Amino acid sequence: MFGRTVEDMTVVTWDSLRAAEHFVMRSARLVDRYRFEHLFRNGSVEPVRSALAAYRNIDGGYGNGLDPDLRGHSSQPAATAIALSHLDELGHIPLDLGHDVCRHLSTVTNPDGGLPPIHSSVRHTEAAPRWRQLDDFSSDLALTASITGYLYKHHITHPWRDSATAYCWKHINALHWTEPRQAIGVCTFLQNVPDRERAVAALDRLRPMIRASIGTHPAFETRQRVHTVLDLATGPDHIARPLFTDAEIERNLDFFEKAQRDDGGWDAIAPHWAAAATLEHEGMRTIHCMSVLYAYGRVGTLLPRPRSDR
Repeated sequence: MFGRTVEDMTVVTWDSLRAAEHFVMRSARLVDRYRFEHLFRNGSVEPVRSALAAYRNIDGGYGNGLDPDLRGHSSQPAATAIALSHLDELGHIPLDLGHDVCRHLSTVTNPDGGLPPIHSSVRHTEAAPRWRQLDDFSSDLALTASITGYLYKHHITHPWRDSATAYCWKHINALHWTEPRQAIGVCTFLQNVPDRERAVAALDRLRPMIRASIGTHPAFETRQRVHTVLDLATGPDHIARPLFTDAEIERNLDFFEKAQRDDGGWDAIAPHWAAAATLEHEGMRTIHCMSVLYAYGRVGTLLPRPRSDR
């Protein structure tokens, strides 16, 4: 990788992997424990699907605390985006489930074709203060682009996807500034939308904005609650990978390794507001960090590849 021999590379040790596993089994939710088993121990996809189904509502959306910051029962677009990202890890999103999700999203979409991250029902539930105090339910490009990208990746066609696509292109073309969360969602869209020529041209235009929004020099001695380049370019084949130099990627991989705590977990990016939510975020973050290290070859080569239900 990046011109270095295997002997030269920093590689996550089995002790680090086992420590992460112990942290997840000790502190994370059941769905995340099954995700870890699937991703790093060749576990079946079915336990993940079953656990994830418990967060799904009859309206086709997801809630019930799937997003640790949204503890209520009602379906929220932010939770549905998390569900799709977890389903994507399994290799296949069933068409019937995808269509049900789209039908639900059609009922909570704003007139401009975009999704708000949450709707006003959150005010009557347990939720992070930033959500309960929200009074702006306008469309969110980051969320809409991310969900639309997953639908394209898994060939789920629906009128909602088409109207959301128009919304995404309109707002991507109008961007003159971005921030990390938005860049992540937009790149998920650009990675998977079929019009490749348009997607590449859009990414070229956004390149300086994205680089300006995401720090490429992480602080090794402090654990900062910030997004890094590896939250965007999550693997060597990601569309955003060419936006960063080999040295920047390596430096951030080193940071990910060094940021693992003695208990095997990684700090959550989300701000602390409730102990249970923090632990759940840390479980999700630990899986994310280990997945990125695995994708870039920093985890031992003897690790079995995840099963796929394709």
